[in-house]
Amino acid sequence: MKFYRKQPIEAEQFDGSDEMVDKYELIDAGTMLGTHHSPELYLTGSGKVDVGDWIATGVNGEHWLIADDVFKQTYAELPVIPKAVADWIEKCKHDGTSVGDMLCYERQPEKVRDWIELTPGTYDFNQRRYAEHQDLVARAWLDGYTVEEDK
Repeated sequence: MKFYRKQPIEAEQFDGSDEMVDKYELIDAGTMLGTHHSPELYLTGSGKVDVGDWIATGVNGEHWLIADDVFKQTYAELPVIPKAVADWIEKCKHDGTSVGDMLCYERQPEKVRDWIELTPGTYDFNQRRYAEHQDLVARAWLDGYTVEEDK
């Protein structure tokens, strides 16, 4: 048996809005049967859509449903990191630096080191924060990331 890792996925949680019904071309069950309007909506080829389900989009624009409980067990949001950390990751990847060297304290720019290890406002070293942010940066390197909005 072979095991494969999950790739990042583009998905949106269905909120029942008309905008999402139109965006994903959801079909009213009554219209499908030629009778009357029904509160039940369907995604072509995937089945009934309930509020809270996730609609995933594939690389070729195809859509499929994922139940909320399955989605939450299977996927995690991409890490959100500051621009300085994102720039550091991209520089290291461009330069052929290993993930281990990218995480090396002595090699990191000061802004990256400070974000990883210091509690904002107090500038105290926090071991738990350090470990969590090291993991977050490694995940961002491997899975991708979202850059934190300026405050």
